[in-house]
Amino acid sequence: MKEQKAKVAVITGATGGIGLATAELLKEKGYTVYGIARKPYTGDKFRCYSADICDFNAIDGIFEEIYEREGALDILINNAGMGIAGAMEDTSPKNAENIVAVNLTALCVLCGKVVRHMKKSGGKIINVSSVGGIMPLPYQAMYSATKAGVEVFSRAFASEVAQYGIKVCAVMPGDTKTGFTDARVCEGENAQAKRAVNKMENDERNGKSPESAAKAIYMAVKRKNPPLRVSVGFLSKTEVFLSRFLSVKTVNRIIYGIYCK
Repeated sequence: MKEQKAKVAVITGATGGIGLATAELLKEKGYTVYGIARKPYTGDKFRCYSADICDFNAIDGIFEEIYEREGALDILINNAGMGIAGAMEDTSPKNAENIVAVNLTALCVLCGKVVRHMKKSGGKIINVSSVGGIMPLPYQAMYSATKAGVEVFSRAFASEVAQYGIKVCAVMPGDTKTGFTDARVCEGENAQAKRAVNKMENDERNGKSPESAAKAIYMAVKRKNPPLRVSVGFLSKTEVFLSRFLSVKTVNRIIYGIYCK
């Protein structure tokens, strides 16, 4: 009997947090794993390319090299991202542009670029969004906007590529304990913004492990027909569930009460 070849997975932002946890879990489950990240990878569990996901020429070369080496590119997990925080009036145009470029534009472009490698045999694309895209956070307005964009893009893109047997799923973690918290760029001296962001960061530092998000991503990868979106953890699932039934005004009033009083 012919041995079945391991599925090939590519993960962006693979050297820390959710990306690293996912790369290690998929490797453990028998997948051939490749990472892409700006931060160097010092481990030996998978091969990782050093590249900026906004360098699309470099990404083209990486995808081509992986496909030529493996003969397939079955799974793309768009995990790389950045955060900024602070009052919108204090947000620099440069940082606003950067977060859109990294969290949304690059993700969309990489989805488009991987299609030609998946057309013949199908594939899975998992885009890491956030519950903050459904329950938008004040003083992280740009971050919430990009993550809402990821979720909406994923649904639209799923319809485009269904004809090729390509499945698309947006995974939405809630508060997760990773290095993302300390890496977040905070701008301005707005006292209310600082109080709100401190609360958010405290929730993150006491949040779920990156392994919990990795498990949700793995389950989406493993399913023949993953849902269009998956939330991670009981609290996140509850928030997303309630957002379906509460009015937009009610949701905003609740969030205002948590962060703006």
